[in-house]
Amino acid sequence: MKLFTFATVFSLSLAAQAIAEATPIDVKKTNGCGCCLAWMDHLEENGFAPSGQDMFAGLLVRFKLDSGVPQRMVSCHTGLIDGYVIEGHVPADDIRRLLSERPDAVGLAVPGMPLGSPGMDQSRWREAYDVFLINNDGTTEVFASYPGD
Repeated sequence: MKLFTFATVFSLSLAAQAIAEATPIDVKKTNGCGCCLAWMDHLEENGFAPSGQDMFAGLLVRFKLDSGVPQRMVSCHTGLIDGYVIEGHVPADDIRRLLSERPDAVGLAVPGMPLGSPGMDQSRWREAYDVFLINNDGTTEVFASYPGD
């Protein structure tokens, strides 16, 4: 019995430590969007601590544009992390790389909702897609590429 109690306390302690070390990310999204929630699950599984805020669609679009996301880069949700904007279904590894390299930029974007990207991976099929770095002047460049099937 004591072993079980110790093991339980130890497991809870590790879980609390993992939560304390997770990197927070604020996600702006519309209510009821399943792919936004699935992307947040992907982030949580990869060491981030996402918190979501629902916004009306028109206000969310205005927020994206005001945050420096070019219209051609827009997707369904927008994350804010450590001074950067994360637009759309950006993989957690790319966010981690952004935070490590710290480029002078607005952030990252995966425009649209490509099948196979995090949060859009309910299909057996995967589209090729790029993750773009959004520069401060609104230009973009490929930050990472993912092949399709």
